[in-house]
Amino acid sequence: MPSQDELFDAVDALLEEEPQLPPPEERARLREAAGVTQARLAATLKTSTQTVKNWENGRSEPKSPRLEAYQRLLKGWAAKRSVHAAPTTLAPAAAPQPAPVPGTFTGAPEPTDTAQAPAAPTTPERPTRPAGRPAKSRGPAAKKAAAPVADPRFPHGPLAVLDGDGSAYAVGGVVLDCPATTVPELVEWTLRESGLGAPKLNRYGKDSDPLIVLTASAAVKLGLPERLEGHEQRRSLRLPDDHPVVKQVVKAKWQLTQRGFGPWARIYRKAQGRDRQCVQLAVLSWDALDERSWPGVTEMEPADIARVLGVYAMRVITPRGSTAVSGLELMTALRPPTKAVRDEETGNWVSGYNAGSLGTEPMDPAPPEATPEHPVVVNSGWKGGFLNEEAYQWVRSVETLSDEECTLPFAVGLDLNTAFLAAAARLVVGLSAPDHFHTPKFNPKIPGSWLADLSHIELDPRLPSPFTPDGSRPTGAAWYQTHTLAYAQELGHDVHPIEAYLRRETGAYLDPWHDRLKNAYVDTLADLGVTKDLTDVEFLAAMEQHKQNDPALAAVLAAIKATVKGGVGKLRERPQGKHYKEGETWPALSRPTWRPDIRAAVISKARVNMHRKLNNMAKMTGLYPLALLSDCVVYPSPSESPLGFLPYAASGKPQPGAFRLGPTPGRAKLEGIQPMLWAVDLMEKGLNPARHIKGGDAVLDEGE
Repeated sequence: MPSQDELFDAVDALLEEEPQLPPPEERARLREAAGVTQARLAATLKTSTQTVKNWENGRSEPKSPRLEAYQRLLKGWAAKRSVHAAPTTLAPAAAPQPAPVPGTFTGAPEPTDTAQAPAAPTTPERPTRPAGRPAKSRGPAAKKAAAPVADPRFPHGPLAVLDGDGSAYAVGGVVLDCPATTVPELVEWTLRESGLGAPKLNRYGKDSDPLIVLTASAAVKLGLPERLEGHEQRRSLRLPDDHPVVKQVVKAKWQLTQRGFGPWARIYRKAQGRDRQCVQLAVLSWDALDERSWPGVTEMEPADIARVLGVYAMRVITPRGSTAVSGLELMTALRPPTKAVRDEETGNWVSGYNAGSLGTEPMDPAPPEATPEHPVVVNSGWKGGFLNEEAYQWVRSVETLSDEECTLPFAVGLDLNTAFLAAAARLVVGLSAPDHFHTPKFNPKIPGSWLADLSHIELDPRLPSPFTPDGSRPTGAAWYQTHTLAYAQELGHDVHPIEAYLRRETGAYLDPWHDRLKNAYVDTLADLGVTKDLTDVEFLAAMEQHKQNDPALAAVLAAIKATVKGGVGKLRERPQGKHYKEGETWPALSRPTWRPDIRAAVISKARVNMHRKLNNMAKMTGLYPLALLSDCVVYPSPSESPLGFLPYAASGKPQPGAFRLGPTPGRAKLEGIQPMLWAVDLMEKGLNPARHIKGGDAVLDEGE
């Protein structure tokens, strides 16, 4: 809470300015006569633009110490107005400003005054929601953000970060006064007064529940332990059922999900009609934000944490758990399983299947698509092998290195931007249950799993095999996803499947997921100064410093990348906990999004895309890779820059089909540079240079 002296000093500074505009009426007339915007007045009094609007149309009154400061300001403006002898005739009323178009809340708004930083978004009054305490803005957290299109139901955005003083930091620099001292009170305040939430991402979906992020001091104030201790895995940590806070929640007739009260706790009541009653809590000191996915965020100030999470919520989804959980939730939010349909017999509207989605019921995989512990495998006694569609982990044999390669001075690593996301574009996957076929004719347009023998195919030993994750030549019949066999055909080889599990209903389920995450990735990189119009030289220079330009947005970028990988990984989530026994079901199997076949399709296509580029590079440049690790490839190079070995046409444009630099998914960026002798030494030791090229540290265990 700002002191009265601070507010008076700010007001006195504002009073020194000369009036610029004619007056309309009373409070607004005095302000406009002084040439001061609502946004600037809001920042001076450490509040929000919407609160100033409420003061000027009589919907609310300021409270101390803003009350005294506002009175002092109005008296000062009135005195200056009399000195400057304003005309006695009334000026025409100012034309009303148009209300914003309802839509997705997009974080911090653009400045409304060139001398004033961004303030809270302007939104129409919501007469059905009880008015909350006045919001207060302590200066904008955002340095740059897209102009908002605010949803009038959620004037303060999707989330807030609560500190121990009762200040809830929302997006755009808005700070709300939260009086709650218990978790049930916090839930009630969030749903009734905060104005937090986000609109649905699909017409058939649901609005995002508001998120309240608790700092350590806020957690303690609400009766929660500062740290959540235990001996199980972190994701399974939760408060015991007899903890006082859990009892408070139950006594207030709220419910917790089966995960209980952990780092990400959902507190809800059964929805009443269309109105959901659910609040998502995230406890920072309980490691809700994993450092690997949200680098540096937990050490930031609350306003900056709100900015990071707000930009992520605007561009991706309001966080609902780990980035992996959010990635999976985004799939469902963009492809809701149901929609309202009219019952032909009764004429009533009922819930029906939304075409193109995965539906509401979980689906058993085909045995080769499952994991060894899956009930389908254990109960059937399946011994026929499994899909092994994983990302590359390959190191070239040193015996295949030529003298010319060994004399090149550098090893340069290239990393493909969000390779799994690029693979998800226009990816056709199965939507129905698998059907079993014997000796089927291969069709590259049908998604599924095929048993085939590719061991007869000979490829250049300087390249990895495209059919196995470790790059080794297949030794016999094995199960492959459609894209892998289609690539064998593309390379000119006959494919004769022995057996297959195929799906008759298909669709590009991941397309909207790809599009939203691609835009989020590209837009965030652009905000960091890495835009599509840069030349390759400019791109490399921009990538060297983009993280330093804005650490908060760099954290958003890291979270977006983690959302892609984590979301794909969640499609085949394995059982957790030391007490699990093979053949038992586990919670993930109850989700329609437990789809290992879709995961296999994404990874198969990504690996095939990588091999296609490797093959084209060899044809265009005569260069062969030294090592691969997922989406990172290491090449011998005559210079410290990838510009020294990437193929370019005579016009200077990059050659299509090979690796190309750029900020979009599937394009490459520089991962690291090391001496060629360093890379050869690792290869001789059986270590992977692609794992260590970024930092040069080869002490790490290869199993990490």
